[in-house]
Amino acid sequence: MGQLDPVPPRYGQASLAEVMPSVLSVLGMPYERDALGLGPALQGVRRVAVVLLDGLGWHQLGIAAPHAPTLTDVIGGRLGTARSITSGFPSTTPVSLVTLGTGAPPGSHGIVGITLNQPGTDKIVNHLHWDDQPDPASWQPLPTAFTRAANAGIVATVVSNPAFERSGLSVSAYRGARFGAGILADAVASEMLAAFATSQLVYGYLPDVDRAGHDHGIGTGEWRAAVSSADRLLTRLIDGLPPDSALVVTADHGQLDIPLDRRLDLDLDPRLREGVAVVAGEPRVRYLHVIPGALDDVIASWRGVLGDGAWVVSREEAVASGWFGPIPQQHLARIGDVVVACRERWVVMASAHEPARLSRMVAFHGSSTAAEMQIPLLVIRR
Repeated sequence: MGQLDPVPPRYGQASLAEVMPSVLSVLGMPYERDALGLGPALQGVRRVAVVLLDGLGWHQLGIAAPHAPTLTDVIGGRLGTARSITSGFPSTTPVSLVTLGTGAPPGSHGIVGITLNQPGTDKIVNHLHWDDQPDPASWQPLPTAFTRAANAGIVATVVSNPAFERSGLSVSAYRGARFGAGILADAVASEMLAAFATSQLVYGYLPDVDRAGHDHGIGTGEWRAAVSSADRLLTRLIDGLPPDSALVVTADHGQLDIPLDRRLDLDLDPRLREGVAVVAGEPRVRYLHVIPGALDDVIASWRGVLGDGAWVVSREEAVASGWFGPIPQQHLARIGDVVVACRERWVVMASAHEPARLSRMVAFHGSSTAAEMQIPLLVIRR
């Protein structure tokens, strides 16, 4: 399969939503389903570390290999096992963090994009800059895997940037866990290993690879340095794991470099603004909320401008496709009346509505190509 081919999410079988339930099953929780089949290989394991390497998709591993000896040993089967699973859709960080944290597809937990229109208003909820409004407990109502673990007597610790501890996104994804502070790879490793003294489940997050890809591009010197940092984290964890423990490594999405000549700007093209009241989503997946009666015209106009560069459909078609998984009625209106998912190497910018940094980014993610959707699942047992 080529990295630009579309890949549907494998909910219920082999997606990011199955990681935490499978880990909790290994830790002895009888009502959690081990869809990933971790049980036989991890029989007798009493403590598990889960690491999410932001932005390091399955299709980037070959580029990363020369700069990541530990990662290469795992992929080669000398240190553990490696296979690909899928992210949820859209393949983007807030969606994936909550999918991992709840063990549920995006449609079920309701965080279906970086930015979403708050139904009944013209307000945009940005999940990367989200404090307490809307209330995270109602905006994302599902219990997290960490809450379920705590209710079963399993202590869990989350290690991440302390600035995010009380953010709406962290509350939505991680509530129920203790919090440990760690930003750089060495600090994350130290905090995770220390947490094993009190916790059976320890989760750590490292943003370096994603940030380097966005800012500089895949395979650049900065990206290679970020990969080396991620590899150092894995090396330290593997060397320090207690005897009855295991390490599970995954990602939230991959990335694609997008050439400058494949970037449309909806704010500079009147055809793309006609009939659109509110724009949400991100450059690879746009949600368009249209004025009454404009649905068919907006779809026709966007299809005419984007051609084969995007999948342009109504909300009903997008939901019926299964990309979001099951969606309760209360979450439907968060998805635009029109969904625009970019194919191949295309993006749709919104220069008048979004930070200028977006227009300077090199690599993007969010849509349904293999490069974005396929992520690693690495398992190392001490």
